[in-house]
Amino acid sequence: MRIYGDDAGARLEFSAYDVGLRELAFIVENRRLQHALLEAARGQDLRVHCPAGWTALEYHDDRVTVRLDDGAEITARLLIGADGAESRVRAHAGISVHASDYRQLGVVANFECERPHHEIAYQWFRRDGVLALLPLPERRVSMVWSIAEERGRELLAAPKADLAAEVEAASGGALGALKVITPAAGFPLKLQRVTQFTRPRLALVGDAAHNVHPLAGQGVNLGFRDARELAGVLKDRGPQADCGDHALLRRYERARKEDVLAMQAATDGLQKLFSNDGVWLSRARNLGLTLVDRQPWLKSFLVHRAAA
Repeated sequence: MRIYGDDAGARLEFSAYDVGLRELAFIVENRRLQHALLEAARGQDLRVHCPAGWTALEYHDDRVTVRLDDGAEITARLLIGADGAESRVRAHAGISVHASDYRQLGVVANFECERPHHEIAYQWFRRDGVLALLPLPERRVSMVWSIAEERGRELLAAPKADLAAEVEAASGGALGALKVITPAAGFPLKLQRVTQFTRPRLALVGDAAHNVHPLAGQGVNLGFRDARELAGVLKDRGPQADCGDHALLRRYERARKEDVLAMQAATDGLQKLFSNDGVWLSRARNLGLTLVDRQPWLKSFLVHRAAA
């Protein structure tokens, strides 16, 4: 991974080889991940209702009932709300959310690139936002550009050739000429903190439980860690324990809060640091990148922390 500040000389590089890992991360296209999960579900003792929406939720002392939009009803001892940042499940449960709007859009698209990326992820902390080019198979990359709303809407409306030229210029031609291969899409960026992850018979995971700025690429990883921790708590509860008992679910919440709060603080702090135009702050943040790059032990710590 190569990270650049808004000063041409500020650079930070992470190498899997240097920290004793086979790779720093995997970049997986969402549709492929969803397909793999659906295929795995088909081999289990599960009922899959997809696509489906719900029209009513009813909580009882010993169960929760979900009424689907086709009239079917599902009764279970535990409901997991994994329905995204605008979670209807969370809202129905009356769980409060504290949101901070970054007034930015995350603009995403995939490109073919002239030069091979050699499985390197690139990121530029620019004064107009954060641009990332993430490697995909062959000579393809996935772009995430966190940028001011007005500018983001201009990029979304731009012809494909103009968008490619904009990204090529912003990335300093690191991968040569670019060609758009998927339509650009955008989503609003905000920080969201929920007051609680759980209620009796309910657990929130993923973006329903927390929302962070995408500059560190850790949003989906937080969700994976939620799922792993919740699965572990449920697996270890014992044969007689009720999986929807709030005391049990609180173990999951306590285990996840530190990790989530730390990531929210880190991403929010970096976003504010690099969106500030102060001269001295600009020098300090670019110097910080350079100094971290000269500390192998610190880079190793950061990599292993992110990969946990």
